[in-house]
Amino acid sequence: MLKKRIIVCLDVKDGRTTKGVKFQNNIDIGEPVEMAAEYYRQGVDELVFYDIIASARGRGPILDLISRVASQVFIPFCVGGGIGTVEDIRSTILAGAEKVSLNSQAVKNPSLITEGARIFGNQCIVLGMDAAKDDEMPSGYRVYINGGRVKTDLDALEWAKKAVDLGAGEIVLNSIDADGTKNGYEINLTRMIAENVSVPVIASGGGGNPQHLADVLKEGKADAALIATMVHSGQYTVNSIKQDLQKQGVPVRL
Repeated sequence: MLKKRIIVCLDVKDGRTTKGVKFQNNIDIGEPVEMAAEYYRQGVDELVFYDIIASARGRGPILDLISRVASQVFIPFCVGGGIGTVEDIRSTILAGAEKVSLNSQAVKNPSLITEGARIFGNQCIVLGMDAAKDDEMPSGYRVYINGGRVKTDLDALEWAKKAVDLGAGEIVLNSIDADGTKNGYEINLTRMIAENVSVPVIASGGGGNPQHLADVLKEGKADAALIATMVHSGQYTVNSIKQDLQKQGVPVRL
């Protein structure tokens, strides 16, 4: 049986790790290189690093910070934020990332997914998708871009399927409604996407305790769960979460 992955997310703003609720009211919580090294020591399976204001400010990835994080961790490392060209993808991978997450830029220019997958391989191209409930959409969920600030005309399920057809090798599915609330993942949305695409789906937004992870990995059919506040607060360690999941019959790497 494939092991379920636990992934820690570092949202970065102006070179510092930050955390908000429902994409708002972000506060500074630490230095990303030190935090990445600590989560690596705790046994995290992967790290995701999002520059949350790069797209809104129209600039590319912070390569110096990416290479400093990459020098501290020897696990898959995914970077998102401001990656708008094939050159951005190349420079991010050369700086030490194994994968790039395309979110707003993929919506604006879907061919970036195809080009990136063709040159670097599907496994390097992750679709980052921010979705929120919206009864006007066929699936009941709408896609947002620019850090959740701009709504699009895209239906979440349709966009997920299209992105996979274009070449995305993985989807990080972030529920804006659940983000930072610590009330649990958006199970319905996660399961709907996971059942309709052929690539791994990573649930993001809402993890508050190990039970929430168990629920989304089992009922939500996610391949991985992304966490932030749970470990940033010091309430849990990656290892303690994994021990709890194993007791519940969720296969994880210890």
